[in-house]
Amino acid sequence: MIDFNKKKGFICDMDGVVYHGNRILPGVAEFIDWLQRENKRFLFLTNNSCYTPKELKQKLARMGLDISEEHFYTSALATAAFLKEQSPGCSVYAIGDAGLLNALYDAGITMNDVNPDYVVVGEGKTYSFDTLTKAINLVRGGAKLVGTNSDVSGPIEDGIAPACGALVAPIEMATGKRAYFCGKPNPLMMRTGLRLLHCHSGEAVMVGDRMDTDVISGLESGMSTVLVLSGVSSEETLKTYGYRPSAVLNGVGDIVKEAEK
Repeated sequence: MIDFNKKKGFICDMDGVVYHGNRILPGVAEFIDWLQRENKRFLFLTNNSCYTPKELKQKLARMGLDISEEHFYTSALATAAFLKEQSPGCSVYAIGDAGLLNALYDAGITMNDVNPDYVVVGEGKTYSFDTLTKAINLVRGGAKLVGTNSDVSGPIEDGIAPACGALVAPIEMATGKRAYFCGKPNPLMMRTGLRLLHCHSGEAVMVGDRMDTDVISGLESGMSTVLVLSGVSSEETLKTYGYRPSAVLNGVGDIVKEAEK
């Protein structure tokens, strides 16, 4: 088991770890209280591209949690940072919600549905047959395909919803082009998270509910890893992967119990 008291930084997923939809998960309030009480550095690193950090702060505030904006980093922000580094001032055709669009605008990237440099896909309600068709033909015309994250689904209150990986798949299949994904488990996003925490990988813990994004990203970044069973994974899930997390817990509240033993 990890000695959580000796760890300086905690990077946590959100969907399936902190909440399902608009329902906070058991033990989360106690976990955040422990992080703040013990002066731990923490960052919520989410592959969900729909929300801005301010919206995430407000979402948690509605659930009774007071966390400031600097504690949030999203795959939308990671995508905007990647494009700004790769091609400053580029233009994109974007399919996504406010979190993605705001991040792109803030990075100096413009919208273009005629001859963009990139087609960028995230989660959101703007996804439709028409936007899919437009994206396919722009990629066929030479635009590079970028996705905010490779997750194929995410937990919601009454089941799962398709995530970016599933939404990008039809574009990949129709064009024969492969998307580049900027969110977890991309090491670029993990290194940014550690840099924001001013924390070395050996001093940090990655907490998430997915083996294929959260656990593998923490493991490959040299961090201790915790798989929580409050989201999409179960004990059976572990059997399908050739690697294991450092610890398997029912939820983040168990981190506090382990630390206070």
